[in-house]
Amino acid sequence: MRQRVVRVALTAALVAVVLLATPLALVIRSSLYTAQRDALERAALAGAVHVSPDYATGDPVELPSPPRGGRLGLYDPQARLRAGSGPATGDPSVRRALGGELVRRGTDGQIVVTVPVSHAEQVIGVVRASSPAGAVQRRVLVAWAVLLGVALVAVCVAVLVARRQARALAAPLEGLSRHCRAVAEGDLSRRADSSSIAEIDQVARTHNEMLDNLSELLRHERDFTGNASHQLRTPLTGLQLALEAGLDQDDETRLRPVVSEALATTQRLHQTVEELLRLSRSHGWAPSAATRVPAQQLVQETVERWHGLFAREGRRLVSSTDDVPADVRIPSGPVSEVLGILLDNARVHGRGTVRIHTRDLGSALAFDVADEGNIDGDPARVFDRGHSGGGSGTGIGLALARDLTVSFGGRLSVTHSDPTTFMLLLPVGQDSQEEPAL
Repeated sequence: MRQRVVRVALTAALVAVVLLATPLALVIRSSLYTAQRDALERAALAGAVHVSPDYATGDPVELPSPPRGGRLGLYDPQARLRAGSGPATGDPSVRRALGGELVRRGTDGQIVVTVPVSHAEQVIGVVRASSPAGAVQRRVLVAWAVLLGVALVAVCVAVLVARRQARALAAPLEGLSRHCRAVAEGDLSRRADSSSIAEIDQVARTHNEMLDNLSELLRHERDFTGNASHQLRTPLTGLQLALEAGLDQDDETRLRPVVSEALATTQRLHQTVEELLRLSRSHGWAPSAATRVPAQQLVQETVERWHGLFAREGRRLVSSTDDVPADVRIPSGPVSEVLGILLDNARVHGRGTVRIHTRDLGSALAFDVADEGNIDGDPARVFDRGHSGGGSGTGIGLALARDLTVSFGGRLSVTHSDPTTFMLLLPVGQDSQEEPAL
């Protein structure tokens, strides 16, 4: 690109020099010749003033000095040289001037100007001024040499400016090329730098926006993979245990509950995948009225689902409610997932009895999930993805719970570090307390 910019600038400079210098050279040549003719004409006129009508009777004629390098002479009506310098016999210019005409012409390497001298309406002589054309030609050549030098300087300056501008134009593009190469090699954190060129900056901004969108898309994909693996682990474990228990049953009547439990777990797996897909594909997803269930029913189903896992570890899971109206309906899918994550966190990282307490705050419902353990360090960091306060685990669950809570307009926070207590705050509008018309 740099060489191309220099070639374009050089071509433009050469075209401009040719278009300007050629007419200027012709004007210089014409003006120098015209100036020489004007000087000869002034000398001839000055000589004509000094010519007396009595010069033909022998009165001496005192002509002024001729132009430098030139000649000045007086010719009588017979075209004979009577005073000054010049050809002994007048040339055609002198003969034309005897007819009363001022003549300016170049002939035989000479520039000649002839001025008629009149008296009593008759031409009594001609003053002839001449100079070699070579002297003017030398001045023309010197002027052309100066003009050529100026043109060469202008072209050199144009090349230097073009090279500098080429570097200024090429540097941002070369940087953008290196940036694209780094991105192609997998470094999505790189961003193109801005420059002083608006068009290149627009390309860089568009490229950076594309990278931001791509990075966000990849982040959602990674989050979905991590969330899915985290959330499916516990249901799959329960499903495996239920199927193993079914294999030990020979009685068909005793096998039916096991199959029913496995089917319910499969349905919960499907719901979990659906919730994670909704979360990864959209922002601020608002659950529809068809997914809402009474708050007490959702808490009861959650306790029943998790009771067996806690019982196998010798721990208790209890729930309580403070006068929550029976007609308050909440989104079942995401709230169930959040409560499940909090219970799984209490099972893995907590200890002792786990309690779910539901409170009615008027415009919101509060779900308190507490165990008898404690949180080491900053409680706010437990929601950072990848942070595991207990030193084990992936640090995905609570971050996912926070994202799910935000998706339906709620808030998840740590209210106590010892004992560990999480509060899920769920806004309840008027429409959530009314059954949608079918």
